[in-house]
Amino acid sequence: MIHVILVIAIVVVSAVALFAARATLRMRRLPPAPEKPGLEAPDMAAAAKTSPPGPTPAARATPATPGAKHTDGRSGQAVETAPSPAAAPGAVTPVEQTASQSPAAKRDLMALRRGLSTTRGGFIAKLASVFQGKKQFDPAILERVEEIMLASDVGPTTTKAIVDRLRSELDRDALRDEAAVWSALRAEAVRILSVGGGPIRTATAPTVVLFVGVNGTGKTTTIGKLAMRYRAAGKRVLLAAGDTFRAAAVQQLEVWAARVGADVVKGKDGADPSAVAFDATTRAREQGADLLLIDTAGRLHTRSPLMDEIKKLRKTIAKALEGAPHETFLVLDATTGQNAIAQATMFREAIDVTGIVLTKLDGTAKGGIILAVCNELKVPVRYIGLGERADDLREFSPEDFAEALFGKTEEDVVAA
Repeated sequence: MIHVILVIAIVVVSAVALFAARATLRMRRLPPAPEKPGLEAPDMAAAAKTSPPGPTPAARATPATPGAKHTDGRSGQAVETAPSPAAAPGAVTPVEQTASQSPAAKRDLMALRRGLSTTRGGFIAKLASVFQGKKQFDPAILERVEEIMLASDVGPTTTKAIVDRLRSELDRDALRDEAAVWSALRAEAVRILSVGGGPIRTATAPTVVLFVGVNGTGKTTTIGKLAMRYRAAGKRVLLAAGDTFRAAAVQQLEVWAARVGADVVKGKDGADPSAVAFDATTRAREQGADLLLIDTAGRLHTRSPLMDEIKKLRKTIAKALEGAPHETFLVLDATTGQNAIAQATMFREAIDVTGIVLTKLDGTAKGGIILAVCNELKVPVRYIGLGERADDLREFSPEDFAEALFGKTEEDVVAA
């Protein structure tokens, strides 16, 4: 019995020793673990679920000094850090590329088409009924196209531009089939929609963005969605509750702030919005925030005193930080049709509008209004809203939008 126990003990000890030796050998073969890199363009959805708000300590680590020597993690040899090339003016930083590559802005035409399904089922379906099955195209068809576009709130000026393009193609005998017509429509749409744009750049810290618009367009919700986007990309974001006359707006902004891990600057009920904006801009500068998003009360574009208040607010922000606000976004409700053009015209005359956010495109059959906005105002659409979810706020791409609106899907081809 003793002999059996001794044999078992020897076997166990030998197995443990062999395991330890192999583990040591593996450790010797492995190179030292490299230092953790800084924040690397996280996926928005993953970052929102798994990462705490804000950048990691590694993301704010001091970068290596150009020309300085450091030890390579793999070879153990001293190497010299190459100087980093200077960023070109207006260049998009890696974090901003993250924002532009988020689920809300990826070139997912199927998702974009789904968001525009109401428009495709109305405005675009009517155009399709005119073109379908035609062997030849004549000027009479252009009259029908003109009627449909005017009824869809594309607007007389923009409708004329599109019909003139089709007429020119028809005169050149270039509209030989239905595919050629849709191609011409897409090309003209891209031309009209390409008036600049792109996401918010945070080259200046803090970058101050002011949001204006009439009541109910979705300003506060838009701010919350943008805050989530840039927080997920590692930016330090501060929100300002400049709508001091509506307690619900302040509460809504606080909910978004808690959700994304951002602070809110607010005043008392009925406080001067300019004072709130001044305090927020000052705090953003002192705290080293990357982005300050300022909400404002909805105001009728026909009320001069309210428009003058926006002018005063902008001047106050400029006193707190020279050059601010760097962006002024006008938020428009797509379901209001041509009234959105009237609103935008009045706001643009009162203040310098640098971009438009067009919300609720998923709820209207007249999504062609976006063509009129760009063509008549010459102000770029920067973001479009296609639903209630945070990632339904998408960066606007003229090419993607034109393709999603006028392009044929596989289902369309099968149905034809």
